[in-house]
Amino acid sequence: MPLADAIARGLRREGMAVDVAYDGETGHEKSTVTRYDVVVLDRDLPGMSGDELCKEILSSGALTRVMMLTASAGVDDRVAGLSLGADDYLAKPFAFPELVARVRALARRATPATPPLLTAHDVELDPARRTVRRGGRPVELTRKEFGVLEVLLAAKGSVVSSEELLERVWDENADPFTTTVRVTVMTLRKKLGEPGIIDTVVGSGYRVPTAAGVQGEGAR
Repeated sequence: MPLADAIARGLRREGMAVDVAYDGETGHEKSTVTRYDVVVLDRDLPGMSGDELCKEILSSGALTRVMMLTASAGVDDRVAGLSLGADDYLAKPFAFPELVARVRALARRATPATPPLLTAHDVELDPARRTVRRGGRPVELTRKEFGVLEVLLAAKGSVVSSEELLERVWDENADPFTTTVRVTVMTLRKKLGEPGIIDTVVGSGYRVPTAAGVQGEGAR
């Protein structure tokens, strides 16, 4: 579907990880195996309707936020969509910057509140401004490097698997058997410099220890 593909391309350009489903059944299957922050849902999906899928997502108890897209712009249609439990409603045609702004607003509501800054040791990451500093000096990162560091810092010392990093920072098009995560972590370590703050937990994933001065495999 051209619209779905266009939306996906646009959101990826904004640094978001995006999966696409062209029918309700596929969307339902994806939503049961992946925890999405936001689902942009067309009410007129083939197969399982968008209304049905919305109900299924909400009944699962997931924190996923749902934005309904529809060609129907009438008040009754908006009320009907929101009455199903959707968190937002956008009529087609729409301005893409507005869609991006609404998706970001919903994503903030789908995850626990994060502090203004994510910090560990002398590293500071500002999620709102998309900036990273170490020892007060700016560190230039790519979108994927920033995303990996953000997930690791938000984990507050817990181990994050490569699979979870792929799911959170990339999307379903990423090959789980590639070295994408390992290579990204390697370049991230180089840019952050010494002493290393990212540990490799063999067979499990990566973590940024919360205790100052702790170094693991990531520092070697």
